[in-house]
Amino acid sequence: MNRFTIRPLDLRTDAELVHGWVTHPKSVYWMMQGFSLTDVEREYMAIAAAEHHDAFIGLHGSTPAFLMERYDPAHVELKGLYDPEPGDVGMHFLVAPTDTPVHGFTRAVITAVMTELFADPATRRVVVEPDVRNTAVHALNKAVGFEAVRELAKPEKTALLSVCTRAAFEGARR
Repeated sequence: MNRFTIRPLDLRTDAELVHGWVTHPKSVYWMMQGFSLTDVEREYMAIAAAEHHDAFIGLHGSTPAFLMERYDPAHVELKGLYDPEPGDVGMHFLVAPTDTPVHGFTRAVITAVMTELFADPATRRVVVEPDVRNTAVHALNKAVGFEAVRELAKPEKTALLSVCTRAAFEGARR
């Protein structure tokens, strides 16, 4: 199950795919329910143009399987909401919705995402801010080494700020 690769999102070829993923009923915490294809394209064009935010497609073998975003939390998403440390990297991920889930697949995906982020020696911590109601992702985050820090009031949600150090991630993989 660990045959994952990650490549930059290409709106010319990925827009319809990503639109289907982010607007799917199972992707409610992605907060794009009701977005048109044009809305999703606009959102990801803004990310592509941003200096401190990137989007990627994760492949399982040759099949697109997840969406990953990497951002600098000192400039995007968490700017002014917490005290960033040098080496902090923000992350979002979304596994492609499916009617036939595979046990352990989502954990394998988040492990691949974290491995990719920590492949950069400058990354000291990964920072996330999922919705406080998303208990499934909180459990998943904890399983790979994240520690909850505190709740944050964001304009679109109440988030649970959580961080994962390189050491905590490596310890969770043992």
